[in-house]
Amino acid sequence: MNLITHLDYAGVAVFAATGALAASRKQLDIIGFLFLASITGIGGGTLRDVILDVPVFWVGNRDYVLICAAVAVIVFFTAHRVESRYRLLLWLDAIGISAFAVMGASKGLAVTGSPAVSIITGMLTATFGGILRDLLAGEPSVLLKPEIYVSATLAGATLYTLGDALALPSPVSGVIGFAAAFLVRGGALKFGWSFPAYRSRPGRRPEDIP
Repeated sequence: MNLITHLDYAGVAVFAATGALAASRKQLDIIGFLFLASITGIGGGTLRDVILDVPVFWVGNRDYVLICAAVAVIVFFTAHRVESRYRLLLWLDAIGISAFAVMGASKGLAVTGSPAVSIITGMLTATFGGILRDLLAGEPSVLLKPEIYVSATLAGATLYTLGDALALPSPVSGVIGFAAAFLVRGGALKFGWSFPAYRSRPGRRPEDIP
């Protein structure tokens, strides 16, 4: 089992944990835990495979669904021991998007050979599951927060793709991509890194328009 496969399993498990933690914050039953964990864990990869027009990864390998189910059950019985579940959710999410940015980029590159597609599939794989989680759980969307989020996945996917273009071994490119995404997202969580936000300006009066 290579590094990319390990990152894939780890990403599914970590994202599933964030979905289950979101369920715990909403005090859902075990079915709610299983549903949110599964949607979060496999949602991004499902969108990626549909776009790439390849068999959906979890249909042919039930291990992914079993991982989501196992994580959901574990979190169901242990979440009450975590005092700040939302903070833990954010940091686990940072790990998850870092792993999925690399995994998504790797699969996009393997299927199409296109660096641009690789970067886009890395970003989509890393972000879509978390978007679904927040939407279904009624949590504030990570996309609407000021801290850097999507840019972290772009950094990870881009550096993985660049490493492949430079003929670096896949494990080396994977580590670089994962580290880049996690450092950017972790820095955003720790230090509040963000890009300048749009500021609206008063419209011009009709008489000022030439």
